Amino acid sequence: MADTVLYEVSDGLATITLNRPEAMNALNVETKVALREAVESAAADDAVRAVLLTAAGDRAFCVGQDLKEHIGLLAADRERGSGQTMSTVREHYNPIVRALTGMAKPVVAGVNGVAAGAGFGFALAADYRVVAETASFNTSFAGVALTADSGISWTLPRVVGPSRAADLLLFPRSIGAQDAYELGIANRVVPATEFAEEAAKVARALAEGPTLAYAALKESLAYGLSHSLDEALDKEDELQTRAGSSEDHAIAVRAFVEKEKPKYLGR
Repeated sequence: MADTVLYEVSDGLATITLNRPEAMNALNVETKVALREAVESAAADDAVRAVLLTAAGDRAFCVGQDLKEHIGLLAADRERGSGQTMSTVREHYNPIVRALTGMAKPVVAGVNGVAAGAGFGFALAADYRVVAETASFNTSFAGVALTADSGISWTLPRVVGPSRAADLLLFPRSIGAQDAYELGIANRVVPATEFAEEAAKVARALAEGPTLAYAALKESLAYGLSHSLDEALDKEDELQTRAGSSEDHAIAVRAFVEKEKPKYLGR
C-alpha cells in the first residue's frame, strides 16, 4: 500500500489516514488505489470491529480529485481519443463508497479540515462524522463543470433533504462546521485542539461495543430508506431475531443485571 494512505489496526480499530497533507489530501491515482485497498481490507478483516477514516494535517480532510494530475490525464485522453480518465469513478470512487457503506462494521469519518468533492462524498459514506470546528464542506462538482460522484447524489439528499442537496450541488460553496452540524452533515463538532483525541475516542468506543448489533443497525437503516414500512418491519424482525440469539446480547443482559461493563465478543 502506498504511503499516501496509512493503514493501522489496533485493538479492533482500523485507522485509515489520507496522507498527502502538502496537497490537501487530494486524490491522485496512487492515493485512490491505496484508499480502495485499505477500505476493502478493513471490510474483509474479521479482526477489525470499527473503522476511523481521517487525514493528516490540519488544513484538509480531502479536497477531492487532484486537479493538477487530472489536467495531464485529460490531455493524454485527448491525444488517445479515449475517456479513460473518468473511469476513475467506476474503478476507484464507487468501490470505496460501496465498501464504506456496505461493510458490516461502523465507520467514523474524522473530518479535520476541508472536505470537498469526493472528500465530502467519502465523509458522507461514513456512519458517523466527528468534525473539527475549523473544518468545512463543499460539493465542488459544478464548480469544475462536473456532476456528482462518490455516492453524494445518494447520501447528501438523505442527510439534508432533496431541496437542500440541490442547492448545495447547484451552488457549491463552503459550509462551515456549525452549519454542517445544523444540516445534519456533522454529528459532532469539537475544538480543533481536541479533534484527534475525540475522533479516536468515538471510533474506539464503537470498536469496543456490540459490533453485531451495529452491523444490524447499519443494515436496517439502509434497508428502511428504500422499502415500505411493512418491509422494514419484517427486516427488523429478521435482524432482531438474529441479534437476540447472539452471545453479545446474552453478555449485555447479564452485565446490565450485574451492573458491570459488558465485554463484547462480536458473535
